[in-house]
Amino acid sequence: MEKKWEEMTADEKQEAQFQKLLRPKGHDGNDIKFQSPEAEARYKASIIRIKDAIQLKKTPDRVPVTIFPGMFPFTYAGMTLQEAMYDYDRCMAGFKKFVLDFNPDVHWGAAAPGPGRFFEILDYKLYSWPGHGVSPTSTYQCHEGEYMKAEEYDLLLTDPSFYFRNFYLPRIFGALEAWRTLPPLTGILEMYGVAFHFIPYGLPPVQTAYKAVFDAGAEALKWAMAVGGVAEELKTLGYPQILGGFTKAPFDTLGDTLRGTKGIMLDMYRQPEKLLKAMEVLTPIMIGMGLGAAQQTGNPLIFIPLHKGADGFLSDEQFRTFYWPTLKKVILGLIEGGCIPFPAAEGSYNSRLKYLQDLPKGKTLCMFDQTDLVKVKEMVGDTLCILGNVPSSMLQLGTPQEVKEYCKKLVDTVGKGGGFIMANGAFFDHAKPENLKAMIDFTKEYGVYR
Repeated sequence: MEKKWEEMTADEKQEAQFQKLLRPKGHDGNDIKFQSPEAEARYKASIIRIKDAIQLKKTPDRVPVTIFPGMFPFTYAGMTLQEAMYDYDRCMAGFKKFVLDFNPDVHWGAAAPGPGRFFEILDYKLYSWPGHGVSPTSTYQCHEGEYMKAEEYDLLLTDPSFYFRNFYLPRIFGALEAWRTLPPLTGILEMYGVAFHFIPYGLPPVQTAYKAVFDAGAEALKWAMAVGGVAEELKTLGYPQILGGFTKAPFDTLGDTLRGTKGIMLDMYRQPEKLLKAMEVLTPIMIGMGLGAAQQTGNPLIFIPLHKGADGFLSDEQFRTFYWPTLKKVILGLIEGGCIPFPAAEGSYNSRLKYLQDLPKGKTLCMFDQTDLVKVKEMVGDTLCILGNVPSSMLQLGTPQEVKEYCKKLVDTVGKGGGFIMANGAFFDHAKPENLKAMIDFTKEYGVYR
C-alpha cells in the first residue's frame, strides 16, 4: 500500500518527485508521447544525471551540463526583447530553437521575458521593461523605492494579506489604486451590518480595478499556455524542464521591493526587532510560495535568488543575525515538503560557505556566481550539489578555447566524485554562441567519469 504524501519522509517525497519527472505527463494528464525512442532515452538519462548530482552521487556517465540564461535565447533567435514580451508564439519558437541548437541536459523554462501586455494592463510601476521605459533591446530596470514605509511594520505584522492588498499592491500597480479603500475581509462575521463591508465593491473605481485584474488574469493565462506549450513540446523531444518556481529569502523579500535597500539597511539599526519579527512572519509565506509552485508545475526545484547576502554587502554578524536564520528555515521547509531548494549565490559567497554546512546532505542545489568553486567543493561539496560557474563575461568576450580551459579546470576539481553540474554562474543576455557550444560540447566529451 502506497504511503500518503503527508506520511512520507523528506527523502521519500524527493524520490517521489523525481519518479514523477521520469514519467512526464502532458497538460491533459496523459503520459507524454515522445517523438522517438532516442528522445525518450535522452529525457530519462538527463533526469537521472541531475537527480544523482543533486544527491551527491556520480551520475551514470558524465558531469551534467546546462545553461541558465537570462534573455539570451530571444536575442539569439533574432528578436528584440520587446518582441519577445509581446509576441508569445515567436518568443516560444525562439526558446525552442535555443534548446535544440545548444542541446543542454535540462532547460529552465521560457518565462524570462514575461508578458508585456499583462504589465501594461495593471500599470506596473515597479519595473521598466523593453519598449516601456527602456529601449526595445534593453532588459528590465527595477525602480527601487520604499513601497513599504518605515512606520508600517505593525500593519504588515498584524495582517500580511491585508497589508499587501491595501498598501503594497496599489503602490506598484496603478490600476489597483482603488484597492486602498477596501475593508479587511476579517470584518465579515455576522449578518448585522455585513452589507456595509461590500459597499466599496459597488463603487466604479473599485469595479474598474477588478476589471483590470480579470483582464490581466486572461492575459497571464494566455502567456502561461504558451510557456507550458513549448515546455511540453520540448519534453516530447527529450528535453526536460525541472524548475518548478521560485521563492525568496525573507530578508530579500523585505529589502528588494518592500522597504528597499536603503530602508532595510536603516531598519537593521533603527528598528531591528520589528525587522526580525517581520522576517519570521514572512518565512512560512515564502515556504508556502515555493511548495505551492512545485505542486502546480509538478517540478521540484525551487529557485531562490540571493540578492543581499553576498560578501561585503552585510557584515558576518549582520548575515548571521538578519539573513541566514530565516533563509535556513525556508530551505528546510522546502526540503520537508519534498522540494529541492535552488539558491543562487549571486556575487561572492566565500565567507558564507560555513553557514551552508548546516544544511542536510544531498537535498539542495546551489548556483554559484563569483565564489571560488574549489573552496566551495572543499567546504560544502559533501553537503550540496554545486552548479556553475562559467563567467558571463567569458561567455560574451572570451574565446571557445578559454571556455574549454575553464570547464576543464572545473571538471578536474569540482566535478571529481560527483555532485556538480556545469553551467554559467550568472544570468546573461548576450554571449557568443560558439562559447556556449564549447561549454556544452566540451563538458559532454571531457566530463566523463573515469
